[in-house]
Amino acid sequence: VVRRRLLQRYEHQPFISCLAGFYSCRWKRYQRERTEPGKCCCNMRECMFFPLLVAAFCFSLVFLYTWGEGKNDYNSFDWYNYGNLGFWFLWSLVILIVAAVLFTYVSLLLVLATCLLAEGQQLYLHWSHKIGTFLVLGFSIASLFALSILWRDHRKTVRLSFQVTAPYLHIGAIAIMVLLAWPVALHAIRADKKVTQVIIVGPYLAVLLFLFLIPLGMYSPCIREMGTLGPKPALIGHRGAPMLAPENTEMSFLKTIEHGGDGLETDVTISYDGVPFLMHDDTLRRTTNIQEVYPNDTGKAASFFSWDALQKLNAGTWFLKNKPFVGMGSLSKADQNQAMNQSIYTLSSFLRLADSHNKLVIFDLYRPPEKHPYRNLWIRKILDVILKESKIKRHLVLWLHNSVRSFVQSVAPGFQHTMGRKAPIEDLLKHNIVKLNLVYTDMSSEDIR
Repeated sequence: VVRRRLLQRYEHQPFISCLAGFYSCRWKRYQRERTEPGKCCCNMRECMFFPLLVAAFCFSLVFLYTWGEGKNDYNSFDWYNYGNLGFWFLWSLVILIVAAVLFTYVSLLLVLATCLLAEGQQLYLHWSHKIGTFLVLGFSIASLFALSILWRDHRKTVRLSFQVTAPYLHIGAIAIMVLLAWPVALHAIRADKKVTQVIIVGPYLAVLLFLFLIPLGMYSPCIREMGTLGPKPALIGHRGAPMLAPENTEMSFLKTIEHGGDGLETDVTISYDGVPFLMHDDTLRRTTNIQEVYPNDTGKAASFFSWDALQKLNAGTWFLKNKPFVGMGSLSKADQNQAMNQSIYTLSSFLRLADSHNKLVIFDLYRPPEKHPYRNLWIRKILDVILKESKIKRHLVLWLHNSVRSFVQSVAPGFQHTMGRKAPIEDLLKHNIVKLNLVYTDMSSEDIR
């Protein structure tokens, strides 16, 4: 009779058995311990650990949100690791996946605990889950601390993102409070003391009131009155369209033009025999097949190669092997074939392409290292290519380099001189600066508007 009663009890609680199995790792058939009305849902140790589980959930949520909204700087983060490790890898994507997995894990534990409490079951979190909770909590806190140091200038971006997504977060918080209404009410009714009822219901009602009033203080910079929106910003292709084609190649710039870009940005260095070409990195290791063609020169500066040697390198196969950005889509067969046949691009060809499509150009200029034959002639060589070889219309050139600005203004009038930092209006007018090229973290919300 006793055995039949236990089996009958078990078969009527398959849901509770699964909850307790996942949460407590107890899968044997035995009667679950229920809490009596008015009694604590778990022992003292579990009561002390449950807030840690809630804290792990909150911190992991904050880190996942912060890292997810920082995707505009993933490439900078990957560049930071590339400079320290010497090889390219999407570490930003790895961290995003790890953060999502850890948040999901803690969320499932919290959901299981909530369901067990709603069913009046006592909580016994397995020791392995407790270790996992401590790991999630430690990882989230350490990561947030590291971000607060490394991305100190990006805090305003997170705040701005929070303002934009606040309505959706508000709806999600209300949905969670609705789901929690039943277990909270159940435990409040079961409590035999009014003090216990107040402790259970009080915080819930306080949070609910906060969510009710918070829309009064919401502000989103995306909501503007008619006629107050500024002019549409110019779209400049940074190294072309590096998510659609290998950076700083003809294909990349054609993709920018194809998608309606207003201008093209690139990086210029000079070969050992005086040919200005496009290359961002100091070496050719990341964006060419130099390991196959010149395996003994992978660490050699790009500017110490002759143009004949540079022409033998492929500048597109790396793009297909190692995707440089998170969220890149797959290329069509035609684009793959085109990417595989890209070579290092010269400044002259770049300027002719921009001029033929009437596109603005802006570039970072890299002075050759010491013992380079053109170390002291590099500006003149670049100006010769701009003014004599390509003959691009001068108003299309956004001259950014600041050290020889007065000399450039004297020999090449007509350039649109651009500054890469904020400065007083008087200084801008004095140096004939007509445009600013600023990192968004250097700009206030008012500047952006």
